[in-house]
Amino acid sequence: MTQDPNQKPETSNGKPRRPTTAMRKLRRKLSRTALRLPLIWYRHHGFRPEDVFFATYPRSGTTWSRHTLFEILTGQKSGFRIVDTYLCGVGKHHEGKPLLTGGGRVIPTHEQYRSWKHYHKAIYLVRDVRDVVLSEFVYLTNLEFFHGDQDKFVKHFLTTPVSGFGPWQKHVSSWLDSPLAATPNLLVVRFEDLKRDPVAGFTRMANFMGISPSPELIQQAVANSSVEKMREKELREPVKASVKGRFVGAGLAQGWRTKLTPGQVRLIEQYAGPALVRLGYSLSDQPAEAERQANPVLA
Repeated sequence: MTQDPNQKPETSNGKPRRPTTAMRKLRRKLSRTALRLPLIWYRHHGFRPEDVFFATYPRSGTTWSRHTLFEILTGQKSGFRIVDTYLCGVGKHHEGKPLLTGGGRVIPTHEQYRSWKHYHKAIYLVRDVRDVVLSEFVYLTNLEFFHGDQDKFVKHFLTTPVSGFGPWQKHVSSWLDSPLAATPNLLVVRFEDLKRDPVAGFTRMANFMGISPSPELIQQAVANSSVEKMREKELREPVKASVKGRFVGAGLAQGWRTKLTPGQVRLIEQYAGPALVRLGYSLSDQPAEAERQANPVLA
């Protein structure tokens, strides 16, 4: 019998096998040591000039965007397993499907910018760090990777590589200051703009990747990747849900205005303010409507 490539190994009770909490914690601990550097080097091989990287900092709309792009690129309905099979991240990209012209693949990555030898063309999706920190706090607390209150987490988030990918502001600078940013081969997209007008945003991304899908296909892909639809998919395929929480978040914009304390906001803006301004986000002492809709970085 031929095994379904999308099927995960199962336990004796028929449920998908998932890493134990202890194994997850061990992997996370190792990912934040010097052992990670040779692993990153090893993973960054076998790329093609036709590949397009989809780069994000964790909890920035990555899963929603990947599912939507999958449907746009394939015309198929998305699911966690099939998306992971087609859009394979760095290290597993050899298994990814060639969905772009010339055999190119869409390769998701949370890594900071590496070098022009690795990244020939990339989309960088960025989200307001004040919302990212909230989402990351809930997610890592649910996974029991972090123990402490929100105050402690905010400082930890800003000064250490919480997810193994460096502080948010350093991640942003690595891409915006990269040699790729001086060429037409880097497309910067803000999560908030994508949420505000997803059809226009995903059309822009598709065109950047060299494809011209119909408006109807994009509209359907967006509809199939709503928060409600994504949570239904997660219930069917709980491959990334934590024990105490859900992997799929609410995907809200500007939630930080009611969920962060003034002190937490000041601390975030102390460390990440220049990057926020550079991306066209308003700071807390500016009215929300002052946020720029057009920014040279995003043009």
